[in-house]
Amino acid sequence: MTQTINQLECDAVLFDLDGVLIDSTSCIVRHWKAWADQHSLDLDKIMQAAHGIRTIETMQLVAPHLDAEKEAEQFTAREILDTAGVVAIEGACQILQALPQNAWAIVTSASSELAKARLLQTNLTVPKILVTADDVKQGKPAPEPYLIGAERLGIAADRCIVIEDAPAGIKAGKKAGMRVIATSATHTQKELYEQGADIVVDQLANLHIKETVGGYRLAIQIKQNPSGSNRPI
Repeated sequence: MTQTINQLECDAVLFDLDGVLIDSTSCIVRHWKAWADQHSLDLDKIMQAAHGIRTIETMQLVAPHLDAEKEAEQFTAREILDTAGVVAIEGACQILQALPQNAWAIVTSASSELAKARLLQTNLTVPKILVTADDVKQGKPAPEPYLIGAERLGIAADRCIVIEDAPAGIKAGKKAGMRVIATSATHTQKELYEQGADIVVDQLANLHIKETVGGYRLAIQIKQNPSGSNRPI
């Protein structure tokens, strides 16, 4: 395998949170397991549905017989009080420090309080612009969350780059007219490309940001494999 470097330019970067900047897998699974056990539901089916979308929408999918609004409120309240096992992903601190506050945002399917609790747990900066489940009528894979992020930053959608790890988030970014870089922390490269990712990297640490005149340049290091499954743009 060889390493190549691609250069992408943008005016702003919109980050997903869980799976991109932080690893909250153990915490998330712990809470979904408790909820699944409480309601005699299949945890595997829940986890297949849950990735990248809001809690309320997951519950509506897997347990339409329950009061999803009430259940989601109680579920989130428990998550806010429990950040055990939540850690920053390698490279997250460095990439955020390379961007001024007016050039990046976090766009997450978590609630505002939960997102802030997890950012504080990992000592990552709480951004000036934080778009959460509380801000949207339609969560990912709808484009609304990322369009709100771009609007609040005052940046045209086509000048934003989204960094995601989940199919729902990739679809949301592409529908918003943005370029999407995916990290293969939670899904395979093949799955991420099939969902529309423009480029896939093994890890966040492969991304390096440098300021340019009128914007920012992302230097992307990619391990190009012989089969050509990586598709640098």
